[in-house]
Amino acid sequence: MTRSLLAGVCGLALLLAPAAFAQTQTPAAQPAPATDQPAADPAANAADAAADDKQAPVPFEGGQLTITQPQQDGEKVLAYDGQQLASNYDVFFDKIVEVGGVKVALFDVGDGGNQCGPATVIIWKPEGGTIQSTKVEQDECGAPPTAVSDSAIYFVPYLLPGEEKPALQWSPTDGLTISGNLTYMPEPGTDWKDINPEKYQNIIDAFHNEAVYKEAETLLGKDMTDMATSLLVGGGTEKTASGAFYATGCVPHDCGGNDGFMAVDPAKQKLYFARRGDDGQPKGWPALATWPADIKAALDKAQGAAN
Repeated sequence: MTRSLLAGVCGLALLLAPAAFAQTQTPAAQPAPATDQPAADPAANAADAAADDKQAPVPFEGGQLTITQPQQDGEKVLAYDGQQLASNYDVFFDKIVEVGGVKVALFDVGDGGNQCGPATVIIWKPEGGTIQSTKVEQDECGAPPTAVSDSAIYFVPYLLPGEEKPALQWSPTDGLTISGNLTYMPEPGTDWKDINPEKYQNIIDAFHNEAVYKEAETLLGKDMTDMATSLLVGGGTEKTASGAFYATGCVPHDCGGNDGFMAVDPAKQKLYFARRGDDGQPKGWPALATWPADIKAALDKAQGAAN
């Protein structure tokens, strides 16, 4: 999903890009040495095993990081030499990097499910100290992917329309701090004529158009982010006979209980939103009684399919 960020953060991303790209691969992804014997790379073996339910131990700073599942169908437990560090239903080894001269192990820990990324667990061992860990998550859907530089790990959040979130950074010396504040912005100067639903992976991408964003802001006001959230779990768009396009979606982990609908009519420069909550009745922006017949029929069809 395309999102515009503040210019300063874009500059930061450009500065980080070479370091982040160089360290996003696990040791398993690096070319193996040309030898008749297999490379002795325990971290690579752990990364290969991550595809299976049973993941191999990861040697780290004189000990072992392990992922176990004490009870069948229960939570997995991440531990260091038997000391529990985190637990959840999805626990996977990501990679080992070096930040500020300190080795750092990164693990993904989360509930699993549609459109919800995991939290990141950062593990390190200060010189002369004991094993340390911290969990990074910005909301109920985990944390953004990590971008690693020589001196820090950055977490630049994904933003929904109307959202504002802090960008975080972590280092062994300073811990987790806020590096800046980000605000969702549409692409300046884009208009109704620039809309191309064939390029949208999700109808939320339409908010990237400045004309759509401004109209949505007028219609939805403070409800814009909640409306966009109700469309998160969704796919491509469909068209009505009049040429408007639409799509349905739902809130992650609440499909059937919190569903959204959005339609865009580029020719008439109109937007239509509906959201069905716990009472099962949709609320419309604008009022449902004012909707054109074909768009209302698309909503009724979508509601029937959701039942």
